[in-house]
Amino acid sequence: MSKRVYLFGYGKQGHALAEGLRREVFEVVIIETDPHYVEAAKAAGFEESYLIDVTQDSQIEALHITPDATMVCVMEDEHLNVFLTLSLRALYPEATIFAISSSIHMTQKLKMAGASRVIDLYHVSANRIHNILTKPVATKLLDSFISNDSDISFREIAIPEGSWLHGKMAEEVDFSAYGVLLLGLVDLELGNKFIFITSGVAHKLDSGDILVCIGYNEDLDRFESIIKLSTEPKKI
Repeated sequence: MSKRVYLFGYGKQGHALAEGLRREVFEVVIIETDPHYVEAAKAAGFEESYLIDVTQDSQIEALHITPDATMVCVMEDEHLNVFLTLSLRALYPEATIFAISSSIHMTQKLKMAGASRVIDLYHVSANRIHNILTKPVATKLLDSFISNDSDISFREIAIPEGSWLHGKMAEEVDFSAYGVLLLGLVDLELGNKFIFITSGVAHKLDSGDILVCIGYNEDLDRFESIIKLSTEPKKI
C-alpha cells in the first residue's frame, strides 16, 4: 500500500482511522463534506484537509489524485458512501478502494459499487465478542500488541537485495530466535497479496517480499538490521 492515503470522511470512524494511519506513518489526506469536520481535522494536525461536494466528479478530480492511489470511504452517510465508492471506481479504475460497512446489505452494495475491500464492522464486532468469550487470554495479548502504550507492534519488513533470507523457505527460518513472530507475507511469486503463514502454502522467500511481523520494537529494529546481512549470524 502507498504511504499516501485519501480518507473520505472524518466522523467518528474516520477520525479514529486517521489517527491510526498517522501512527503508522501514513500521509493522510482528509476529504469531507462537512466544514466542521474539516476544521476538526486541521486542528488535529491534518493539514491536507479539503471541503468538497463528493457528488461532483469535477471537485474530486480537482484533488489531483493519482490513478493508482489508495482511498478509504468512511462517510457517515452510508448511502453517500456507496455513491462515493461508485464514483471513485469510475474515475480511478486502477485505484485501491477500501470501504467501511455496518451491515451485510451495505457490504454487498459497496462490493457491487467497486470497493476493493469492505470492512464489515458487524462481522468484526461479532468475531471480537466470540474471541473474548472463547479465547480471553489470546484476545488480551493481542490487545496489548496494538495498544498505544505497548512496546509491541506490527511491522512490514521488505527483504533487501543480497539478504541471507533470499531463497530460503519460510518454514526453515527460526524467526523466534530473533524475538519476532511472522504472521504472513506478501510473496511476489504468488501475486501481490497478503498470505497468512498458517495458510498451508509453501513460502520461498525472495528479495522484495514483504514480511509482516509482530514483536518488541527493539527486536524488530534488530531483525531489520540482521536481514540486511549476506549470511545468517550464528545464534548464541
